[in-house]
Amino acid sequence: MAPTEQGTPVVDIHTHMYPPEYISILSLRDTIPLVRTFPSSPEPRLILLEAELPALERALQDPSAPLPGRPLTNHFTSLAHKLAFMFHHNISISVLSLANPWLDFLSPTEAGPIASQINTLFEAMCATTNNTTTHLAQQPPTSRKLFFFGTLPLTAPPSTILSAITHLTTLPHCRGIILGTSGLGSGLDDASLLPIFSALASAHLPIFLHPHYGLPPSVFGPHSEQGAYGHVLPLALGFPMETTIAIARMYLAGVFNAVPELRLILAHAGGTLPFLAGRIESCVLHDLKLGGGGGDTEMGRRRRTVWEVLREQVYLDAVVYSEVGVRAAVEAAGGADRLMFGTDHPFFPPVEGDMEGEWESVRLNVTAIETALGKGNQEAQMVLGGNAVRVLRLVEE
Repeated sequence: MAPTEQGTPVVDIHTHMYPPEYISILSLRDTIPLVRTFPSSPEPRLILLEAELPALERALQDPSAPLPGRPLTNHFTSLAHKLAFMFHHNISISVLSLANPWLDFLSPTEAGPIASQINTLFEAMCATTNNTTTHLAQQPPTSRKLFFFGTLPLTAPPSTILSAITHLTTLPHCRGIILGTSGLGSGLDDASLLPIFSALASAHLPIFLHPHYGLPPSVFGPHSEQGAYGHVLPLALGFPMETTIAIARMYLAGVFNAVPELRLILAHAGGTLPFLAGRIESCVLHDLKLGGGGGDTEMGRRRRTVWEVLREQVYLDAVVYSEVGVRAAVEAAGGADRLMFGTDHPFFPPVEGDMEGEWESVRLNVTAIETALGKGNQEAQMVLGGNAVRVLRLVEE
């Protein structure tokens, strides 16, 4: 991937890391999410989804059985590998985030201190990298910049969560938070989240909304549960639908009206939202329980449409892998100025070949943007980096 023209940096807003300290926490667990090591695997394995439990049981009983979960290669845990990946794909700035399951499995008493530890670790990674010229193996010295989305201790008491938000505002390289769809446990339409959303809006910390566990395994049928379809159905369909449902619930609950300054960036181009927003709007219009007809709500305010919310409070990442998907995302969001490039690194690595070379998943996303918007033109440059620099203030403060 070539850098954008006219000096606009390429910015990756969807890129994850699991610090070694986080892996240690998961290694001590005996229920999902957990990390396990196997004699036949050089890397530990992350078991995250309920659908992976049968494979875990088989692997524990039979050393020759296929291993469960995904291998946690150095690309998940090593800052040097993250920087090498950026160098190879000409990415100037990355906005790091912890990947699912974040801290949602911790007890109320341990969540706050561990959130502080993890966020401080990310700040240190960003500060160290941004203040040095990194020498990568077999590559010339290069300068790459890092920022991050913080993680909240959502199982802790509300006061602890609000204190964590305050802590994030003191970390110079924090540019928002990453949040799963379960929120405090009951979803993002839970009224208990409103003070947290308000605090994030007041702190100018946008939410990077990311799927959590996908849809229940039973949705995909017995063949999928037995592993016949790999991870295709949970990842290709379950995760995007999870995001779509979460945003629809927030909209129906009036969250966006209640906190008009709240800003969200939706992973995977908003799931199926660009395609289904019109259907959601039509269903609301024709539902008498919701007022129908687009008139006033019971609170005496005009109902904002799904389209208005999308174009005023929501941004989409461009992790959609196709020209058709990029065009749909741009149309739904109201313009290319509301779309941002991402790689989803270190997920979707090369199945075969050199992991230190080009990743096809990255090439697919770049090609989709350049084909849909025109290689080298202003809109493509905005999506590849300019929008993120503007929206997330990706300059040293």
